Amino acid sequence: MGNEQPGRALAMNDTWKTFLLRQGAVYDNGWPRHFGNPPSERHAARESDVIVDLSSLSLIRARGPEAKTFLNGQLTNELDSLDANRSRLAAWCSAKGRMLAVFRIFPRGGDYYLQLPVSLRDDVLKRLRMFVLRAKVTLQSADADLVRFGLVGPSAAFMLHDAAGFLPEGSDACLTSGALTLLRLPGLQPRFEIVAPVEDARTLWEKLRRDAVPTGSGAWAWHDIMVGLPTVLPATSEAFVPQMANLELISGVNFSKGCYPGQEIVARMQYLGRLKQRMVRAHVAAEAPAPGTPIFAPDMPGQSAGTVVDAQPSPEEGSDLLAVIQISSVQTGELHLGSETGPRLEIQPLPYSLDPRK
Repeated sequence: MGNEQPGRALAMNDTWKTFLLRQGAVYDNGWPRHFGNPPSERHAARESDVIVDLSSLSLIRARGPEAKTFLNGQLTNELDSLDANRSRLAAWCSAKGRMLAVFRIFPRGGDYYLQLPVSLRDDVLKRLRMFVLRAKVTLQSADADLVRFGLVGPSAAFMLHDAAGFLPEGSDACLTSGALTLLRLPGLQPRFEIVAPVEDARTLWEKLRRDAVPTGSGAWAWHDIMVGLPTVLPATSEAFVPQMANLELISGVNFSKGCYPGQEIVARMQYLGRLKQRMVRAHVAAEAPAPGTPIFAPDMPGQSAGTVVDAQPSPEEGSDLLAVIQISSVQTGELHLGSETGPRLEIQPLPYSLDPRK
């Protein structure tokens, strides 16, 4: 495994940070939270074209002749059929089948890139390296080399094609041309992620900024919530098996591939078990709760009936969230955030069916 270069990473991050500051970014605890007007930016994220800084996401690069074999032995999804034109979701699980992280995986330049929240990067990278053993693969953070930002909105496809000269077509499509990698992701509006070295990212951002409202990564997380894409954060690491977070419903689990950590438990849940919890989308008339916040229901007095996966302020009042909740509790129609007398959740539809037969 290669050595990290923290000095270089700091310099690259400082270059992007300086650029974003000149663009009007407002930093809080080291991250650009917004660009001066959070309520206006939230409304724009729902209806208009927005350009989104994704410094809250990190990339782990898997490089080497056995990279694909190594990852196939660790993740819930397979990479044999993943070509240069697609990205894919997959979880990395503990031996107990609980998700340590959910990755979006995409190829670039012969390597595989695993995207995850930056808050998980160091722990996941350290733990994942323990399984390399004699495999011919190196695992490194690619954050020193590559910047991530997003574009979403009704005109996003036209804008990006005009600025970059090419465009991935279809959900989960991925294309690389020159220094740019473009990913197309599910969204309420056409949604794209751009991965590029800092200078190329800066040039493209400036072109797109002419017609798009800049905003922080909360807008991106809100779109993930609205389309039911789960994330694992430090507060929920090892909290859920993949099916609890609907990962098998959005092509994040392959049940015919070989073994991986936790595979027996994940397979048993699918074929022999009775799934008692599912991830649902909800709205609450309250500030966005932290991941891991408990949810209560009258059918389970005195104990938690569920857990918040992620939450973001709504473009309207209140907050939108994803939560893994007891199916029986959801069916009661009465769910409370934080305590048995906390604000009530309003269950909202997901864009996919929770019935795996559909």
